[in-house]
Amino acid sequence: MCGIVGYISKKDNPNSLRTGIEALKRLEYRGYDSSGFAAWDRNKKEIVSQKAVGRIAELEKKITDNYISANPIILHTRWATTGEVTEKNAHPHCDCKKNIWLAHNGIIENYKPLKAQLEKEGHKFVTETDTEVIAHLIEKFFQGNLEEAVKKALAYIKGTYGLVVISKEDPNKIVAARSSSPLLVGLGENEYIVASDPSAVIAHTKKVIYLDDGEVVTITPENFLMGREKEPEEIEWEIEDAQKSGYPHFMLKEIMEQPESIENSLRGRLIFEEGRAKLGGLNSVRDKLSQIERINIVACGTAYYAGLAGEYMLEEYANIPTEVDFGSEFRYRKPVLNKTTAVLTISQSGETADTLGAIREAKEKDLMTLGIVNVVGSTVARETDAGVYNHAGPEIGVASTKALTSQLTVLALLTLFLGRQRQLSLVMGQRIAKELSLLPGMVKKVLENNKKIEEIAKKYKDYNNFLYIGRKYNFPIALEGALKLKEISYIHAEGYGAGEMKHGPIALIDEKFPTFAIVPSDSVYQKMISNIEEIKARRGKVIAIATEGDEEIKKIVDDVIYIPKTLEMLTPILSVIPLQLFAYHMGVARGCDVDKPRNLAKSVTVE
Repeated sequence: MCGIVGYISKKDNPNSLRTGIEALKRLEYRGYDSSGFAAWDRNKKEIVSQKAVGRIAELEKKITDNYISANPIILHTRWATTGEVTEKNAHPHCDCKKNIWLAHNGIIENYKPLKAQLEKEGHKFVTETDTEVIAHLIEKFFQGNLEEAVKKALAYIKGTYGLVVISKEDPNKIVAARSSSPLLVGLGENEYIVASDPSAVIAHTKKVIYLDDGEVVTITPENFLMGREKEPEEIEWEIEDAQKSGYPHFMLKEIMEQPESIENSLRGRLIFEEGRAKLGGLNSVRDKLSQIERINIVACGTAYYAGLAGEYMLEEYANIPTEVDFGSEFRYRKPVLNKTTAVLTISQSGETADTLGAIREAKEKDLMTLGIVNVVGSTVARETDAGVYNHAGPEIGVASTKALTSQLTVLALLTLFLGRQRQLSLVMGQRIAKELSLLPGMVKKVLENNKKIEEIAKKYKDYNNFLYIGRKYNFPIALEGALKLKEISYIHAEGYGAGEMKHGPIALIDEKFPTFAIVPSDSVYQKMISNIEEIKARRGKVIAIATEGDEEIKKIVDDVIYIPKTLEMLTPILSVIPLQLFAYHMGVARGCDVDKPRNLAKSVTVE
């Protein structure tokens, strides 16, 4: 959940620190409580460091020409886990002698006993972090060779880490290591860049090597050394994709990109005449999938809500019993699984710690593991047996938008794929394929409501509580709508199954507690109307998302936003977009940082 950069130039680069800072800025969505750097100063023959609380802009204020000869450099932007947000606790951290300096992403679970032992041995700690323990452990084993000391220290550590380490007494190198925390090396023409995310290196190179768990690499200006030879992989998107392109925020840009991101998720995957989906990532397990009798979907946050919608799809059209688990709970509730169960994980980043834990649990039980993931080369992509890429492009805004709709699109494709292996008819398969192909155009139409949704948000911006309700396919979207409002505007919001209103939540309803009702013209439309009328009878205000042509809805709600008519199973892809825009405009109207909500980070790499 922190951003890590390590930079080392093959030639003297007077702008090396600026290069590192610019790379770090592209990771600020991963953590923005504090930031810092440490660098080997070739002129002074010492390691220089600066730290600052707050955004990277605060760190930049402390940078002067004194750092012009810095190389190599390690940099970090923090999302606090252990220790408060202070300059002292900001990374990089060092040992007693200020010889070892490192930046860390992850959690050291056994840092307290390690710290107690090191203190007995005379080590002096100055921070409240778990990370500092690693620096002192490396110091303990350091005898002139940094990589050997790192390897020995890591043998004592339990937990997760992505690490970059430099040393004053063994200079001109970066040692990097990972365990359940993403790390890659960008191979530039005259430079190497270590980072926790591809967005940090894309301005310099598209060639990257992803580190696997347990790997330790040593990088010098001349070469890149690791335990085994690996072929570089190619980043599939452009630097422009990770920029705002004239939009005021990444979140709005990514909401507006959804026609293209959905089209990219569909491209080349529909066989209309056969009513089938072509998913190349599943070819290797195609026959085995036809024998699967149950699916357990595992995900976290927004991806979990995508999984809930996928459960309806898979059970209704593929006739496969499906259960959805939070990644953080899957391993601890002792799920009943057998050899005919497939575990399907969903993750935008492909590095979500709880989701990865579920994959490893499933593999220990010798179950088939599948992944839906957006980042090529990510850990989920590498560790699952097979899967499907979203191809949605980079998502920089912390709150997921286009990744969700691409996940829903891929789940619909997977449903079509598995359904046609079973009892789904050709006619129904063809209809689903056709409606999927029309989605990008429908999404464009929904986005044309942006100004209207902004006006509705301004109308409701001073309300501090919201209820979101839906049924069947749109029940998970009610949960997602409430989550977005909480994330972006810090307004208390609850998502609920509309049928459950009368079993408790209706007690909250009055004229100061508005409701967002998702009420497309589907199989539960009349049930939703009844639920809305229950709210109106108690003077509750209601904003509705309804299907185009539904004029009756206007008679019982305060505001209505229309979406095009499509198959019931695909309505979540359209109905969630107004909720994304509403949350965005509410956040902006209330003066919130919508791209970097407080206390949140993009890639959750800790449990």
